[in-house]
Amino acid sequence: MDNQTHFGFKTVDESEKAGKVAEVFHSVAQKYDVMNDLMSGGLHRVWKHFTLTTSGVRAGDKVLDIAGGTGDLARGWAKRVGKSGEVWLTDINSSMLTVGRDRLLDEGMILPVSLADAEKLPFPDNYFNAVSVAFGLRNMTHKDAALKEMFRVLKPGGKLFVLEFSKVWKPLSPLYDFYSFKALPVMGKLVANDADSYQYLAESIRMHPDQETLKQMMLEAGFGRVDYHNMTGGVVALHKGIKF
Repeated sequence: MDNQTHFGFKTVDESEKAGKVAEVFHSVAQKYDVMNDLMSGGLHRVWKHFTLTTSGVRAGDKVLDIAGGTGDLARGWAKRVGKSGEVWLTDINSSMLTVGRDRLLDEGMILPVSLADAEKLPFPDNYFNAVSVAFGLRNMTHKDAALKEMFRVLKPGGKLFVLEFSKVWKPLSPLYDFYSFKALPVMGKLVANDADSYQYLAESIRMHPDQETLKQMMLEAGFGRVDYHNMTGGVVALHKGIKF
C-alpha cells in the first residue's frame, strides 16, 4: 500500500499527489499570471524582486529555477547573469513550462528549458551557483528529497532560495483565512473558471511547513547555514540556504 500524503486538506496516496497537482496547474496555466497579480495585489512581483536583488547572483553565474512556471524569476536571473551566465527554466508541468518558454521567447529571451521533477533533477553534482524555487516547494510530494536534490546540484558556496507562502503573523490570521477560503475560490471561478484549483492552492499553503520547520528541513538536507526573511507579515518567507 502507498504511503499517505496531503493534497490540500485531503489525504491521498503519495502516488496520486503528483497527478492531482498536475491537473491543477494544467488548468490554471493560461491565467496564472493574471491570477497572481489579482490574488496578491501585485505583491508577488515585489517578493520576487526582493529575492533577485538580495541574492548576490552576478554575471557569469549558473542558475537553476525549479518550478519556474511562467518565467518571472528566470527572466530576472538571466538579466543578472548576462551573456556569460546560464539560466535553466524548469517545471514538472508541461502547460506551465510552455507558457513560460513562449513568454520569454516573445521577449526575445532564449533560455534552456527542461521538463524536470525536482525530486530527480537531470543535472550533474556541484553545477549551479544558485537554485531558486518560488511558490513550488509546497506542491512537491517529497519535499525532503527535493531539497536534497537542490543541495546536490549546487556548487560548494552556492545558495538555495526558497520563496514560499508561510505562517502569517497571528493577528492577521482571521482576515487572511477569510480571504484565502472565501475570496480566492470566487476569483478563481470568475477569472480562470476554476474555483477548485484555487481552493487547493489556499489549502496547500496551510499544510506547508512554517518558517522554522522549513529552516530545519533545509539544514537536514545538508545546508550549512539557513536564514529566512518574512515579508508582508509572514504571508511569504524567503529562505536562503548556503552549501558549505
